[in-house]
Amino acid sequence: MSSKKRKKVKSKFTKLFKPNLSVRIGRLLMKNPVMVASGCFGYGEEMSKFYSLNHLGAIVVKGTTLEPRLGNQLPRMAETPSGMLNSIGLQNVGVEKFLKEKLPFLKKQKVPIVVNINGKTKEEYVLLAKKLDSCDDIKALEINISCPNVKEGGIEFGSSALSAFKIVQAIRKVTKHTLITKLSPNVSSLQLKEIAQACVEAGSEALSAINTVLGMAVDLKNYRPALRSTTGGLSGPAIKPIGLRVIYELHQVVSVPLIGMGGILSVGDALEYLLVGSAAVAIGTGNYINPFLAFEVVNGINEYFQTNQIETGSDFSNRFKAWDDCKL
Repeated sequence: MSSKKRKKVKSKFTKLFKPNLSVRIGRLLMKNPVMVASGCFGYGEEMSKFYSLNHLGAIVVKGTTLEPRLGNQLPRMAETPSGMLNSIGLQNVGVEKFLKEKLPFLKKQKVPIVVNINGKTKEEYVLLAKKLDSCDDIKALEINISCPNVKEGGIEFGSSALSAFKIVQAIRKVTKHTLITKLSPNVSSLQLKEIAQACVEAGSEALSAINTVLGMAVDLKNYRPALRSTTGGLSGPAIKPIGLRVIYELHQVVSVPLIGMGGILSVGDALEYLLVGSAAVAIGTGNYINPFLAFEVVNGINEYFQTNQIETGSDFSNRFKAWDDCKL
């Protein structure tokens, strides 16, 4: 067979081959592994002007609290090399307004909705979970125990295995929704593994990682921190190596699905996360740089799997080889 005929046959076979991109996270079923990260997509209304949100695997809405929050004082965002530093402080409309004013739009979309929940105390997390439990249009809760931009709650609960266990266990008792726990990179590798195992033991059906990395920027012209809160969370391409390392390490110690995030700006970035152990990926800061990014990543993963004859995400991750397994 000539080279030209072989190319035609391969091209025809590639077009016929249809990868199965669906992913199950607990009881949350997604048609593809691409989510949008909490805080970087709002409630989806603005982004729906760029493309149909039905194209996505799932939408994780802006972090939600019991009461409305104005967030931290300005300035609360600063550009950094290969990244962005933010200290928004969980500005949001509060759970009641979310249910009445934001959820109706989301319910019209043919895409699973995940609500990221935050609280100052264990009791607040529990109350939030109870309020959201009766809403069948919400398919999962993402428990944020890793936000570095608030003075109370947030990262305090994600800094030890015991406190993380207590929070997840308390929420698990009051909700039927799938639980995802969002982990912080601002602890040691050993602590992170212990916290992850504790969350799973307490009832978390999946883990998402990483949240932003604690950092600081300086306004040299005015001799002060660039952010009013002094420190903030670093996101963007600068943290992708940390995110990949965390997912790889977590994949070794827990068996629940992992949602990888941190610095995804291209199809290749997303594929790297899937290769090292993520069942799904979430796109955050990249949405600000390219509003079409999540849409492009969905198509890009499908095309890559199709071209390389990869049927599922697990088939793809099985191709990953640590150096010990490589034949040099």
